[in-house]
Amino acid sequence: MHSFLRRGKDLFCEGAPLGEIAARFGTPLYVYSEATLARHTRVFDEAFAGTEHLVCFAVKANPSLALLDLLARHGAGADIVSGGELARALAAGVPGERIVYSGVGKTVAEMERALDAGILMFNIESFEELEALDAVAGRMGCKAPISLRVNPDVDPGTHAYVATGLKTSKFGIPFASAIAGYERAGALRHIEVVGVDCHVGSQITEVAPFVDAVSKIGELVACLRGRGFGIRYLDVGGGLGITYDDERPPSPAEYGRAVRDAMGVTGLTLVLEPGRNLIGNAGVLLTRVLYVKESGDKRFVIVDAGMNDLLRPSLYDAYHAVVPVRDEGRAPFVADVVGPICESGDFFAKDRELPEVGQGDLLAVMSAGAYGFSMASTYNSRPLAAEVLVRGERAALIRERGTYADLTRGERLPEFS
Repeated sequence: MHSFLRRGKDLFCEGAPLGEIAARFGTPLYVYSEATLARHTRVFDEAFAGTEHLVCFAVKANPSLALLDLLARHGAGADIVSGGELARALAAGVPGERIVYSGVGKTVAEMERALDAGILMFNIESFEELEALDAVAGRMGCKAPISLRVNPDVDPGTHAYVATGLKTSKFGIPFASAIAGYERAGALRHIEVVGVDCHVGSQITEVAPFVDAVSKIGELVACLRGRGFGIRYLDVGGGLGITYDDERPPSPAEYGRAVRDAMGVTGLTLVLEPGRNLIGNAGVLLTRVLYVKESGDKRFVIVDAGMNDLLRPSLYDAYHAVVPVRDEGRAPFVADVVGPICESGDFFAKDRELPEVGQGDLLAVMSAGAYGFSMASTYNSRPLAAEVLVRGERAALIRERGTYADLTRGERLPEFS
């Protein structure tokens, strides 16, 4: 559920009309519903009631400081994949002991900062990374808490670019090498083995891949405990999908039951890393129609947002509903909704039926809260969009719109030119 609802002809975010928000802050514009994000966070947390668990929001889904602050105030931790995300999580008030560090390419400097912050654990992706972390912790005179990210070779049934649990993926350590990997970790003086981690992919719309992965990892935990490893955390990653079009993903409650039933071991704290499931349907991208272009049998609705603002349709051929902010009940027509970027791949919808729109009309690209602004760029030298958070009838700017000065900030002509 989300809080973007139509009242009469107009689309609202909670109690605030999106048309008025766009008039005040301009377009392109990301708008987030605080009530939706808070509700999704609460419902996800309640799905694991009665089980020791920690919900760590996947910061890569949306790194907005205001949103991270909101999540932290509702008890969420952070799943990070870079030093920048660590800095954001700490700035938002997420305590180090509620942060887990994933990702295949952690640098020495990032490891040092994470150890200084006292994070819960590093999810280790390779043996070279493990040895590098041992060396860093040794120089710092401490032990680094780790889990190994184990690749269970489970097909999540999702887009190939976001399937991370197959044996062909760059992520994780092969399941067959897991025991040897833990023996290797256990022999290092400055490494403390505390958990096991897996993550099979993103936008997963059935429970079976989660059950398969958690069952295999649960068996591994039992084996490791039998070998004397003090495994305390089972990190099952994230990946629970949302509804963009006609998907029917499991509810958090169904997902929670499936994961708990599949664990097969007790005395563990579950670590969960939802991202899209919390924020995806809590945000929209507002964009204004610039022109409607007829080209033979094709019609193009050209808007002021582009693939630099929302990359998912171009990168994944992903579906996002596109709706008029004010619905005048016009007859439908079929058009491509495209942006101004100088790329044929710059589109939000192809051959989409929507109410006829014209120059100046405002459109909402729905379900844009996850991997929208976080993947945005200044491609074609376009300033970044602004972001707004809505609480009830109030809308607050949480990121200023980029400027042309921002585009060249930090650049300089060489002294020899």
